[in-house]
Amino acid sequence: MIPRYSPKDVAALFSDENRFATMLEVEILAAEGLASLGILPVAEVAELRKRRPVVDAAFVAAVDERELTTNHDTAAFVDVVQAAIGMPEGAWLHYGLTSSDVVDTALCYTLTRAMDIVIIEATALRDALTRRARESIDVPIAGRTHGMHAEPTTYGAKFSLFALQVDRDLERARRARDAIAVGKLSGAVGTFSNIDPRVEEFVCSALGLVAVPATQVIARDRHAEVLYACASLATAMEQFALEVRHLARSEVGEAEEPFAPGQKGSSAMPHKRNPVLSERLCGLARVLRGYLQAGLEDVALWHERDISHSSVERVVLPDALCLTVYMLRKATDLANGLVLHPERALENLTTGSLGLVFSQSVLLALVESGVARDDAYRVVQAASRVAIEERRNFRDVVEDDEAITLSREALATAFDTNRLLTHRGRFLEAMTWRA
Repeated sequence: MIPRYSPKDVAALFSDENRFATMLEVEILAAEGLASLGILPVAEVAELRKRRPVVDAAFVAAVDERELTTNHDTAAFVDVVQAAIGMPEGAWLHYGLTSSDVVDTALCYTLTRAMDIVIIEATALRDALTRRARESIDVPIAGRTHGMHAEPTTYGAKFSLFALQVDRDLERARRARDAIAVGKLSGAVGTFSNIDPRVEEFVCSALGLVAVPATQVIARDRHAEVLYACASLATAMEQFALEVRHLARSEVGEAEEPFAPGQKGSSAMPHKRNPVLSERLCGLARVLRGYLQAGLEDVALWHERDISHSSVERVVLPDALCLTVYMLRKATDLANGLVLHPERALENLTTGSLGLVFSQSVLLALVESGVARDDAYRVVQAASRVAIEERRNFRDVVEDDEAITLSREALATAFDTNRLLTHRGRFLEAMTWRA
């Protein structure tokens, strides 16, 4: 992932230095597990941890250099570590293991740590949306269906629904985290032919992972579930960002992104305050959904294993986790800093909509007065067209329409915004967490 979209804490997890350091820990734990069973000499295995090499840029370069000969990155890694530790102790490294034992367990450990960060940041986004919902639940704004004015809602209702969606994604992220918090050290084709199953339990327990049955590789539906959790979170952020983009349009003007001192919205037109962050979030969501497709393609492998998934995962897994955390942090900033314009929203709801958002209320009032529903619908529909074509307020048209015989009290009730929003508190009640 390019540095622009790579949070340093997540990128560090997927660095070559951390990858090899985690693989080395798996290797040493495996030897210690074997030693605890009396299979390997305890004193010599103890030297592995004491003399383990420092995994830094020079170590990575040495592995890369060795791989030019081995054409196998894990074999090159083992050779470099053994050379650094020396013999005879180094001979116990990778004893009874196959490459995937080390690589898959290390990768799952890294993904688990990355998902921990995702969960923290998704919680922050949910809580930011929750706070905005509570502070704006009473502020009316026109609801829109098909991009057209519908009945009134509130800013808080919008924020609540976004928060609820992120909360559902939080549950998906937690499940994905649990699904990927696994390991395997069962050797070639997963039958424990040259390694005791107790070693697998020993290593996984030390890493906070769960030992699971596997072929030579851990099943890739687990990795796909991680990618789905990331893509689903990205889509929730996209939905929020898309709403911001629509509300920020010049002819709407009901919300806008925070605009920092010195910021420029356009290189050519100084008046512009473009919703660039929201557009960025929408664009990056497309990338994450693409990574999910790649992850699903990785699930079906030949027999007990092939490595068609490996090259894909080296790209999509680090990128997906970096992007997800980057997007979550930016979306949280957007939620916290979003500028609302309730006066403009009220103007659009009343004057801008010509009062047509109350058409259903007038329809129902007529039905309550004894008019057949279809007859009432046609009358109100005709009055609506008059308001639109003559650019008149719908209430004025209704009051002048001889076909609409409603009392003054009935009309006042029909055009009462507060009545339509009586149950807005239910949105807040649905958010059962504390933010």
